Amino acid sequence: MAEPELIKYRSATGRWVLLATVLGTSLAFIDATVVNIALPEIGRGLSAEAAGLQWTVNGYALSLASLILLGGSLGDRFGRKRVFMIGIGWFAVASLLCGLAPNIELLIGARVLQGIGGALLTPGALAILEASFVRDDRARAIGAWSGLGGIGGALGPFLGGWLVEAGSWRYIFLINVPVAAFVLWVAAKHVPESRNPSAARRIDVAGVLTGAVGLGGLTYGFTAWPMRGPGDPVVLISLAVGVVGLVAFVLVERSSPQPMVPLRIFRTVAFAGANLVTLLVYAANGGVFFLVVINLQVVAGFTPLASGIAMLPVTVLMLLLSSRSGALGQRIGPRIPMTAGPLVCAVALVLMSMIGPDASYLTDVLPGVVIFGLGLSLLVAPLTSTALGSLDDAYAGIASGVNNAVARAAGLLSVAILPLAAGLGAGSLTVSDQLHPVYRHALLICAGLMAAGSVIAFFLIPNRLAAHAPADTFCDPCSPPLRPADTVRSAR
Repeated sequence: MAEPELIKYRSATGRWVLLATVLGTSLAFIDATVVNIALPEIGRGLSAEAAGLQWTVNGYALSLASLILLGGSLGDRFGRKRVFMIGIGWFAVASLLCGLAPNIELLIGARVLQGIGGALLTPGALAILEASFVRDDRARAIGAWSGLGGIGGALGPFLGGWLVEAGSWRYIFLINVPVAAFVLWVAAKHVPESRNPSAARRIDVAGVLTGAVGLGGLTYGFTAWPMRGPGDPVVLISLAVGVVGLVAFVLVERSSPQPMVPLRIFRTVAFAGANLVTLLVYAANGGVFFLVVINLQVVAGFTPLASGIAMLPVTVLMLLLSSRSGALGQRIGPRIPMTAGPLVCAVALVLMSMIGPDASYLTDVLPGVVIFGLGLSLLVAPLTSTALGSLDDAYAGIASGVNNAVARAAGLLSVAILPLAAGLGAGSLTVSDQLHPVYRHALLICAGLMAAGSVIAFFLIPNRLAAHAPADTFCDPCSPPLRPADTVRSAR
């Protein structure tokens, strides 16, 4: 078999591949949050009650989290580019259905379909970067993906608010269609295909079902927790089903001759360590981005727009520094940036925990936000690169799926549990006197999670990742051969 041709980061093809993966994942990331802005208009336009509006958010999160492992596994089996493009097309059709939905029931159904498309495209994007770029350029490519993706996440709420005010809530879904069409065109012309040639073509049905039940049960339980309370039967049953589903998933995967997630990948210390760090760091991030904006409005008296803009320096810093951080991690190894980054974030969160009534943005908010952005910029690209690069390139898809599932589960758990762990009790997040102490304690807990992530990184993340065999490419009739100037032959 011919040796695969890998892409250089600074080549024309490399820029197209990065653009396709950034735009593709931005669609899924933005639609996870932008709908919140349009909920009042959706409620009025479709005469929907609160429960129906909640499910327009929960339906998307549920299907996305439940099937994201399947998306990564399918990419390894049948081709990362192929599954990524199917996910983009699926997402576009579901977005069109959302935009045309005549009632809340059909909108919820279309949102569930959107989540399925997101589960197919999200792990595929990172797997494409890991499998397509030369090894020395992968960390830089993933860093650029992180920074540029952050811009999409930051601009999404502003774009959504503008579309709702300027026209209709339906536009926040319909705008996805031309963007998805452009991504499909770029991917067809420029993204190379890769897969795991030793992966079984048969789908692990038992693994898919138990994994979906496990992740879906936990997702629904954590999502319903804040509204229903921890003692509600629906919450308890959902969490119990999730735990039983994940236990069954592990047992099925251990005994399956062709598992969706080969459990032996967790024997790699760097992979297990990177996902433990991901769990802690993204649990902290979920709490920070949820509580800081609320605290600025309820306690500090900021307007909704001012509180939304307050965290923008984090996005700017990640855009400017993530690629450089990825290159630094590639040069000196991931242990130092993955140890130092969470510690810098922990210091920032201690400062941000002091934001109180009548806080000034320049003196009380901005210093902590800038330090937090510097810490994340130092951490995220090496963390993602380690989670993917610690395994053979043949497992790029499932490695991305696992890491995405861990990050999303951590964020859901954090938003549900953190206010309670910080002492909210029967209090309210919209009452200043009740929120202020909860906010302070919660951010100190987040600082502790960051510090714990730093300790784990120091002991479990190596100075250098072992070299692995590259993923095999195969002929894709949908795209032309890569130009020699854009590629190098990989060494076996």
